[in-house]
Amino acid sequence: MADIAFLLIVFFMVTSTITVDRTVVDLPTSLERTEVPKDAAVVAIREDGAVFFSNGEEDSRLINPQDILPSAAFIMSKNSLKFFLIKADGDVEYQAIDQVMEQLRRASVRNIAMLTMQEGVG
Repeated sequence: MADIAFLLIVFFMVTSTITVDRTVVDLPTSLERTEVPKDAAVVAIREDGAVFFSNGEEDSRLINPQDILPSAAFIMSKNSLKFFLIKADGDVEYQAIDQVMEQLRRASVRNIAMLTMQEGVG
């Protein structure tokens, strides 16, 4: 019996997924599906305008929107092909998203995607 319990524990440890960004947002829907690497850096914007940032390896942390540029530039200096994912609440004004995208562009990020909920899923 102890062997079975041990095997179940190992099974759940191996099959569980580890996410670096746990920011809760209500995603907009989309018909298009894009595959994103699991180690993509994430910029999450909540409905209240709070911005969270993760380099794709560490948990996301609250960040000042002006600090996105230096953080992204540092990541790009290590990996110029790094993928960035913008995870914004559906009620966030586009101006806030545009400011984040501009900061990423100024940091020479070329691989940017917007996270959406696929229509019909959820």
